[in-house]
Amino acid sequence: MPLVSMKSLLSQAEEGRYAIGAFNCNNMEIVQAIIAAATAENSPVIIQASQGAIKYAGIDYIVGLTRLAAELSPVPVALHLDHGTNFNQVMQCIGKGFTSVMIDGSKYSLEENIQVTNKVLDVAIPCGISVEAELGKITGTEDDVFVHEKESMYTDPKEALYFVEHTNVDALAIAIGTAHGQYKGEPKLDLDRLSEIDKLVEVPLVLHGSSGVPDDTITEAIKRGIRKVNIDTNIREAFMEAAKKVIMANPNEIDPRKMLGPAREAAIEIIRQKIRIFGSSGKA
Repeated sequence: MPLVSMKSLLSQAEEGRYAIGAFNCNNMEIVQAIIAAATAENSPVIIQASQGAIKYAGIDYIVGLTRLAAELSPVPVALHLDHGTNFNQVMQCIGKGFTSVMIDGSKYSLEENIQVTNKVLDVAIPCGISVEAELGKITGTEDDVFVHEKESMYTDPKEALYFVEHTNVDALAIAIGTAHGQYKGEPKLDLDRLSEIDKLVEVPLVLHGSSGVPDDTITEAIKRGIRKVNIDTNIREAFMEAAKKVIMANPNEIDPRKMLGPAREAAIEIIRQKIRIFGSSGKA
């Protein structure tokens, strides 16, 4: 089916009290893995591309691969820009066919963040494009976005209410203790803060940096209002581990399909596991 808006998927997730998995892609095999996993689980899904992925694969390839995959799939698929920090690039993604974009103004002051978010909304809303914003700073590295641990900042519930009232975004990414990249230890999420934010704002909430967060914590976060869960690092780990096993077992192998095929299968399995944890299986 054609690509759908993220807003429609999150609205259904809000009604059903589950979350939609937003999985980052970097190449054809990962796009295929995301679609295969979502189809096997009969789950709606969000395929998202970071600024780094767009630089690597090219925006036309990202859009072309995802659009084709969605058209061949029986489940609803949204294409989302992850952590867009550049207004011009956000506009480019809208023009190229993304059905959802994230404008990450978390590095700005509250008022500046509102201003840059509304600038994107002014263009996106008439085009039917969903918009995600971020309030608070999530530590770690997400391709071109880096936040030092000392600069990380939890989302203030009252500021979240003020932000939503002055932007009317479709989804809000919040900082409650997760981090981008691999964790050095087990993350401790401020779930009470999440509950307080969820009571104050009516838009779907997004959890970034979810790879490495214990399954039971993710489940509890969903119960408390998270409707979109971002996963990238876990896919990379599974993909590369499978590829490394092939290379180690067959160091003279020259057929990339022999390496990328098993890597794709490993990615499918981890994505299926996540979809079941998020509660979206059977919700397509």
